[in-house]
Amino acid sequence: MKIVITGGTGFLGRLLAERALARGDQVTLFDIASPPGGLGGLDGKADVILGDITDAATVNAVIAGSDAVVHLASMVSAGSEADFDAAMRVNLDGGRTVLEAVRATRLLFTSSLAVFGGAAMPPSVDGMTRPVPQNTYGMTKTVMELLINDMSRKGFFDGRTGRLPTVIVRPGKPNTAASSFASGVIREPLTGDVCELPVSRDLTLCVGGYRTVADGLMAMLDAPAESYGDDRVVNLPNITVSVSDMIAATKTVAARHGITLGTIEDTPNETVRAIVGSWPKAMDASRALALGCPQDTDLEAIIEAFVEDYLQG
Repeated sequence: MKIVITGGTGFLGRLLAERALARGDQVTLFDIASPPGGLGGLDGKADVILGDITDAATVNAVIAGSDAVVHLASMVSAGSEADFDAAMRVNLDGGRTVLEAVRATRLLFTSSLAVFGGAAMPPSVDGMTRPVPQNTYGMTKTVMELLINDMSRKGFFDGRTGRLPTVIVRPGKPNTAASSFASGVIREPLTGDVCELPVSRDLTLCVGGYRTVADGLMAMLDAPAESYGDDRVVNLPNITVSVSDMIAATKTVAARHGITLGTIEDTPNETVRAIVGSWPKAMDASRALALGCPQDTDLEAIIEAFVEDYLQG
């Protein structure tokens, strides 16, 4: 299968590319730039094309002849909140450019739990909970969800949307995502660095380990079109944890491996608190499980995976 991944040089894009290449797929990564340190094990194995997601001619050329497109390219949450016009250009104009190019092709789009919000939102949401996003990022994801549902209904393409929980533990440095702290509160201490924690330690959020999320997205990509019915949006599996739980699990794993932890400094940020605090605490993922998406067992297993993949060897 020929797969194009937009935003493909990012963390999730590389994880999906590794899985696709391992089973013999041909992979093209499309992004605005390559990571400064290169693509590691993907160098020489995946084709890389750089360009602007809103450039229709380039996007059409990249997608032409593909069997499936995974659309990850997006501005993240805090960045979208800070620059509405840029979020509209990248997330919506760029998203529509991709949808127009993906005709008669399978499309997997990554949405987010950030589509949910509002005073009437229940602590745990399901597939029929009404999206009422309380941030620009969530709004753009909601619009894309609706477009993909309608364009799939019209038979333009075979679309499917995976709503992501907060994905942990991302390697590298913090980015402008409001949820960046959820990886940082684990990653920075394990690498001996200082974590600046912008939220309260009793905050609860729903998370998914990066291995589980990547495997779940591959399962969604491979599932038969008829598995989705008239609603192409699926909540990916997740577990509900508090920041204190994350800190405690990190200490346990660090002790197991003899790792001396860096420190955590509480540095409240009201903008981050407002964005993350508007998200649901859990998402029902029964449809994802029926599609074969895996489920995380606990926090320690997620952190152990990070240690194995990024801190050892």
